[in-house]
Amino acid sequence: MKIVILAAGKGSRLGGKEIPKPLTLLSNGMSILQYQLSQLAKHFSLHDLYIVVGYHKELIMQAFPEACYVYNPRFADENTSKSLLRALKKIDDDVLWLNGDVVFHPSVLKKIGISLNNAMLVNICDVGEEEVAYRTDGRGKILKVAKKLVTPEGEALGINFFKRDSLEILREQLELCQSNDYFEKAIEMSISKGLEVWTLPVQKEECTEIDFPEDLERANLLIQKWEKH
Repeated sequence: MKIVILAAGKGSRLGGKEIPKPLTLLSNGMSILQYQLSQLAKHFSLHDLYIVVGYHKELIMQAFPEACYVYNPRFADENTSKSLLRALKKIDDDVLWLNGDVVFHPSVLKKIGISLNNAMLVNICDVGEEEVAYRTDGRGKILKVAKKLVTPEGEALGINFFKRDSLEILREQLELCQSNDYFEKAIEMSISKGLEVWTLPVQKEECTEIDFPEDLERANLLIQKWEKH
């Protein structure tokens, strides 16, 4: 299995220093990306890892010189759909990919590792305007995934697992996406073509994305809680 971390964007909504968002420091002294790698290394080989970089790529590459990189030169006007596509063009294997701004409880990756289906990590909660929502058939199979979704069941958390035999259709739909589309758009398009994608539910306290300063505060509180247990 291959692993992809999408770390090409600037993350301007978080504010602060002019560094890539994945290098934002957490309260435990680690950057977001360093924390992700430390958790991934517990379950997977980091030799199978690709990090998609763009904005100030040299800072990430200097911080993690042993990693393999995919460069998105159009990071300023492309969203995660195109960054993911650039990585998937190099992969012919099952793949786990995650946004470079998500932190998660150590148990989350273990659940992903034993999944037998294409799966999106989700929670069941109220969904804000900036969050990617989903809706299922009631049995866990995803029917819709998008921002501003009518009657959402919860949030898609930015960690996903797809089987090797599903990548061709996913790549095709990523190609059809507009430059500013998130990769979830391609997943929804793939579902409309008959691809089955299932939810992998976790508790709200097990995973969070960091978009705004208040998200960073929440993430730090969660990490402090996780490290106590």
